[in-house]
Amino acid sequence: MTITYKDAAGIAGMRVAGRLASEVLDYLTPFIKPGLTTNDIDRLAHDYMTQVQGTIPATLGYQPAGYGAYPKSLCTSVNHQVCHGIPNDKPLKKGDIVNVDVTVIKDTWHGDTSRMYLVGEASIAAKRLCAVTYEAMWQGIMRVKPGVRLGDLGFAIQTFSEKQGFTVVREFCGHGVGQKFHEDPQVLHYGRPGTLEVLKPGMTFTIEPMINAGKREIKDGPEKDGWSIVTRDHSLSAQWEHTILVTETGYEVMTVSAGSPAIPAFVAEYEAKMAAAAQSPIAA
Repeated sequence: MTITYKDAAGIAGMRVAGRLASEVLDYLTPFIKPGLTTNDIDRLAHDYMTQVQGTIPATLGYQPAGYGAYPKSLCTSVNHQVCHGIPNDKPLKKGDIVNVDVTVIKDTWHGDTSRMYLVGEASIAAKRLCAVTYEAMWQGIMRVKPGVRLGDLGFAIQTFSEKQGFTVVREFCGHGVGQKFHEDPQVLHYGRPGTLEVLKPGMTFTIEPMINAGKREIKDGPEKDGWSIVTRDHSLSAQWEHTILVTETGYEVMTVSAGSPAIPAFVAEYEAKMAAAAQSPIAA
């Protein structure tokens, strides 16, 4: 395994790319309403990236081993689609939920992030799934610091999600990111504490749990496009994603912008608790 550790210049480049990726999602937010197609979302994002930001859509033409070239500038996964949904001309309906996953390249650096959107008024169950998935991502993020192992993050995400009655997709995971779209390490969203790679300053990777309302099993989508993945039981699935930097003392979320959703209150409470424990005589 070859993990790249970013120096000051690399971190600065990642910050810019991360912010720009998040700003694409900010830009799309007011457009995502019933009647819009995911192809519309793709066109809006492509034009914004290339004509306004001067960024390159990383997914357009991306072709990892064993896959055909991805044909669009972002991924849109609707309702029971788990990930990698290819935009199409089917209009979004009131009550749909959609994940929009964007990766931009700016000056060779990648910024990778995704958000869930509620299309019109969604059901209570759909809202809860999206909210819990966002919180599950933060359960992993807030534990990032040097010396922690990746298994600790996966364990936190899994136990939190399963306590809420949901399941975690196992076949897809987060990943290192930098001047390459996908780098080491793989970041599992389940696992055992004290296992896998030790976090060190300069590591940059995504945390992007895919959480299902039903069972965790998945299958290829009916489109047979080689990319789209759906839940086997046709239950709803949600995903959120941030790119994270391991700092000397903790973490930095690199994919934030003015329109980013608020950080859950429990994150600040957890960090205050950890800080107090570190300063206590017993901890010393």
